[in-house]
Amino acid sequence: MVTTALYRRYRPEAFGEMIGQSQVTDPLMTALRGDRVGHAYLFSGPRGCGKTTSARILARCLNCAEGPTDTPCGTCPSCVELSRAGGGSLDVVEIDAASHNGVDDARDLRERATFAPSRDRYKIFILDEAHMVTPQGFNALLKLVEEPPEHVKFIFATTEPEKVLGTIRSRTHHYPFRLVPPAAMLEYVEKLCAEEGVVVEQGVLPLVVRAGGGSPRDTLSLLDQLIAGSDSPAGSETVTVGYARAVALLGYTHAALLDEIVDALAAGDAAAAFPAIDRVVQTGQDPRRFVDDLLERLRDLIVIAAVGAGASAVLRGVAEDDLERMRRQAEEFGAARLSRTADVVSAALDDMSGATSPRLHLELMVARVLSAATQTSAAAPAPERASAPVSAAAAPAPTPAPPVVTAAPPTPAPAPAPAPAAAPAAETPAAPASAPSATEPTASAPEAAPAPAVPQGPVTVERIRKVWPAVLTRLEGISRTSWLLATAVQPLAYDTDTEVLTLGFTSQHDVAKFKGTTPGSGPSDHLRSAIEQELGVRVKYLPAPMPAGGAPRQPASNGSAAPADPAPASEPASAGSPRSQVRGASAPAVTEWAVAPIPTTPEPASPRPAAPSSPLPVDEEPEEVEAAASAPSPPSDGAVDRDEPPLPGDDEAPAFDDEPPYDPSYEPPMPPHAPAAPRSAPAQRVATVPPVVIERSPSVGGVQRYGEAVIRQVLGATFLREEPYEPPTRFS
Repeated sequence: MVTTALYRRYRPEAFGEMIGQSQVTDPLMTALRGDRVGHAYLFSGPRGCGKTTSARILARCLNCAEGPTDTPCGTCPSCVELSRAGGGSLDVVEIDAASHNGVDDARDLRERATFAPSRDRYKIFILDEAHMVTPQGFNALLKLVEEPPEHVKFIFATTEPEKVLGTIRSRTHHYPFRLVPPAAMLEYVEKLCAEEGVVVEQGVLPLVVRAGGGSPRDTLSLLDQLIAGSDSPAGSETVTVGYARAVALLGYTHAALLDEIVDALAAGDAAAAFPAIDRVVQTGQDPRRFVDDLLERLRDLIVIAAVGAGASAVLRGVAEDDLERMRRQAEEFGAARLSRTADVVSAALDDMSGATSPRLHLELMVARVLSAATQTSAAAPAPERASAPVSAAAAPAPTPAPPVVTAAPPTPAPAPAPAPAAAPAAETPAAPASAPSATEPTASAPEAAPAPAVPQGPVTVERIRKVWPAVLTRLEGISRTSWLLATAVQPLAYDTDTEVLTLGFTSQHDVAKFKGTTPGSGPSDHLRSAIEQELGVRVKYLPAPMPAGGAPRQPASNGSAAPADPAPASEPASAGSPRSQVRGASAPAVTEWAVAPIPTTPEPASPRPAAPSSPLPVDEEPEEVEAAASAPSPPSDGAVDRDEPPLPGDDEAPAFDDEPPYDPSYEPPMPPHAPAAPRSAPAQRVATVPPVVIERSPSVGGVQRYGEAVIRQVLGATFLREEPYEPPTRFS
């Protein structure tokens, strides 16, 4: 005996029997009651949600003897033929568009549409899987769908409405179908099982609804399969669907095994968690499905932890004893840990998609969850254990204070508490300022604070200047290049409140190189690390021009003595050189047109009112030459790259604003009637006075040539004449 499928036996025959599709049934029934029915409809939605069934119900409503009506009578010939057990009507044509999608099929349909219905009111064409029709077939139907005869109605059903030709879609009434919500589906299958006389164990129907995915047809097919595969207990004629059989058939994790794993994860018991995972794998269950079930359970626990007693209204179909057990699991986990565990499980489920070893990902996920549980349990009592060491460390804190107090005789007050001990420590740097030796504070500092990074007393600009050689020594160990740049820098001021250190630079070129190009690894960052290691403060910089005569180890032009700090083996390029200063001191005045000043980038306004606003001096040349020498110029062909400082020991390295060396062996040929310009040896070019600039009137040649005076001054050249350039030809 062949049994009719469950979804066919319970196929709706009226719009009132449809479940979960009120957004479609209500407007259609209203249109039928008001006799405002269109000539073409488009039903779209997921598979198994009632599109074809609704098309048949609409055809029954249109061709009913009492219609058009929103409720078919069910007794007239048309309603009987279109019922569940009916064989179909001649005036309602169902076409599978997946196999009838060409131009020839469209032509055949047009020919059939011209004939009047044989008995009923309308000739209705239902095209299922309409998205499979080719564009040529749709174009062949376009005229018929746009202006059909009065007796023709079209109903297109598709799962992909975007693939239907736009010109066809725009001529239809589009009704989108949706998946049925779980609550409505669960109520429907419970009613159906009662009508069938089937006993279903607790937890089976929620699994069936979940496996159906919101599709009534898929859900009824699964339930029909479970009913067909179940038998009646001994002494009973009623079929009973067991939970174990449903779990094995549908592939879900058994609730007992899921509870065991959840309890092990909540308690952080690895000895119970990994054997349970092994049983999941040994039973042949898909690890991905198990992780999905575990994530579903964690979602239920999160809902229970958030809602509390009202969770039964959200988790429909769950027995009360199961809810009580899940409440205990949610309390053991905690809301915060539940959320973190769900994130780990969700990430593992994403990683397992397409993985070659799902079991490995599953076990690693369990290890991460257990590790997080261990860290959480270890960190919970941490504040109580940490309180004792803190109080114990606070008690002996005044003990290193007496050596600091004895080292400073002007403070006779004892130090019974840490607060009085901080005052002498702040006064200790002031004592060596008047004393000639600084051995006492440095000797007592390690006793007060063994770590060199802890600041001893207030950090002032005097103290920074005092330890500046030590800072440079530390900087040399960090970066040699940064040390070369810092040797030309001098601390000018320091703000204790904002920790802003004002540094003096000899030129804007040094400021740009000091900032560096890579954040975190430039000379400024290296110097900041050295200051932090030496003084224990992390400073911020404020560039300022170097005061007159304030640059360290920079000899003055009048022969004054150098500063007392020891000079390194080589000077940086930005510190200047005696050769450029001597040349600048003896150079004559240059006219405004001879050397055009290059515009410099304006420096940012200093927030400190004490910072000087004068330009950074480089040498003692006139203002125009100084501006042209100190301002950075764009690179050009043939220019010498002096961005990098010279290597140590290179005493002959030219300054960054000096001209390239002159080659005395090169002497351009001169005409016999023009006297050769005198030249001086390269060794004497610094000490001798450059040739006097000879002004040339604009009348000579008729053109004023800017820049020729610079060439005559530097090279000692004399303008003779100007000859037009003639390009060489083939015969010249």
